[in-house]
This record gives sequence, C-alpha cells and structure tokens, in this order.
Amino acid sequence: MSIVTPRSTAAEPPARSQAAARPEPPAAAPAAPPVPERFKAAFRGHPAGVVVITVPGPSGPAGFTATSLASLSLDPPLVSFGIATTASSWPHVRDGGTAVVHFLAEGHEELARRFATSGIDRFAEPTRYTRLPDGEPLLDGVTNWLLISLESLIPAGDHRLVIGRVTHAATSPAHRPLLYHDGTYHSITDVPDTGARFPVPGRQGDG
Repeated sequence: MSIVTPRSTAAEPPARSQAAARPEPPAAAPAAPPVPERFKAAFRGHPAGVVVITVPGPSGPAGFTATSLASLSLDPPLVSFGIATTASSWPHVRDGGTAVVHFLAEGHEELARRFATSGIDRFAEPTRYTRLPDGEPLLDGVTNWLLISLESLIPAGDHRLVIGRVTHAATSPAHRPLLYHDGTYHSITDVPDTGARFPVPGRQGDG
C-alpha cells in the first residue's frame, strides 16, 4: 500500500527576484578637481623658506624670489632650485656662471614681493645692493647668503632644475627665517641663537 503525503495548502512565499537581491549602486562621487589644482593645493599647505636668487648679466643684474631651494650634498656642497623657462631671469641663469642665494628673514616681506613681481626693475630704488668681486649682486640687509657656481641645468617639465656648488657661505645667529605658507608670508620668532658666525668676503663698497 502506497502512502501519499498530502500536499500543504499553505501559500509559499514568492521567489526573491535577482534584481531585488542586488544592492543599490552607491551614489556617484563628486568629480575630483584636476590634478594640477590638487597639486597646488597640497603645496599651499606646506611651508617653505623664502630666498631671493640674484645673477649678474651683461645688461644688468637679474633676480627672483624662490621657495624651491634645497640642500643636495655636503661633500661637495651642492644646492638646487627650480626656475621656469618663461621667467624673465631664466636667460641670465642659463647663460651665467654664478649666483647669490639670499635667505630672507623677518622684515624682508617687501623684498620678497618685489622680486616676485613681473614687469618691474627689481633692482631700482628702494632695492639697494653691492657687488661681490666677480660682479654678483649682493642685496643689502641680508645676512645669510650663499655664493654658488652654476653647474647643471636639468630639464624638468616647464622648469629647469639648477644645481649649484657653494663656494662661500655667510651666516648670522640673529637670522629669523621668512616662510611662505598658503599664499602669505610668515616669520618664526622662536629660533634659538646657535652662535655660528662665518666671515663675509670682501665686496665692492666695503671698507
């Protein structure tokens, strides 16, 4: 005798469709700003020391404000900085052999702005400077500076990476560096006196 199991009359739940089981896609993320804008924004948050680099030239001196100065090597003593090939000072750097790196300090904000302004004679009044024995322009009132010989010009995008060998360094313990951060200049007021002092070589106009 066969036994037939009665079929349940209870309603079965409907099958869950594949579409219902699939999670909803996340909302589209807002478009990120272009890489150059994010690149610039990243560096606006990175404070950097401010220097003015001056170079001699047959038609007169040239110079510009920079925040790209870096120490490369101690032996031999090498530094680097970047300059755009569209900069007015580029031909002087390209064709020159030496330069002076001026480390700006508290109170030099106007000097930094002047050497960052296009279309002006940056060495006209109120800028005051003397010349080193080989003609390099040395800005008055700047106590920390390097005299460098220009050794290499390396293509780097729309700039050139300049490598220079330090041939002389002058420093002062009273130097309180000028910084550039987020589009404005700042100074540090709690730098300790290291006591380090180095002589300044003779220059035209010195007694």
